[in-house]
Amino acid sequence: MTTTEPTTEPTTALPLAPGSWALDPAHSAVNFTIRHLGVSKVRGRFARFTVDVQVGETLESTSVQAVIDVDSVDTGNPDRDAHVLAPDMVDVTVRPTLVFRSTSISGEGADWELVGDLTIGEVTRPVTLDVELGGLQEFPGGPRHAGFEATTQIRRQDFGLIPAVPSAMLGDVIKIELDLQLLEPSAA
Repeated sequence: MTTTEPTTEPTTALPLAPGSWALDPAHSAVNFTIRHLGVSKVRGRFARFTVDVQVGETLESTSVQAVIDVDSVDTGNPDRDAHVLAPDMVDVTVRPTLVFRSTSISGEGADWELVGDLTIGEVTRPVTLDVELGGLQEFPGGPRHAGFEATTQIRRQDFGLIPAVPSAMLGDVIKIELDLQLLEPSAA
């Protein structure tokens, strides 16, 4: 007996209306974690960032660009934040921003993959973000909202972020988590 697998059409567009989706900064966050002494995690966030999402008719015509201001780092400890930005760590004068530009989007339903180039200072490397579409929701008196969670991890050494602090003190892997809420463009 032969069974046939059901065929599905490949997804060619996001379940979002075409246009420029604006960031809702009050309901969005860029967070990160990194190991300290190999036994615990230091958690932090970036307070200032922008996201430009241009939804096209197809995935190929859809793009995402994000810019994070490095000097907006907040780990809950001002002394640690100052050290992170210092020349022997990130060196914010050389690396004032993290910039992500998408190169491809794929997926369907709630699960998507966003591939792009991440630039920190003068170093650009490809990264992949696992993206979950949390859904679309009507907002009384306003546009529909779309919620997304995106995660990735980068290695400090890949971006030249090898400080004087030994790797046994501070881990190489930085996990990045984005919670983004976007506003649907007006139908006009």
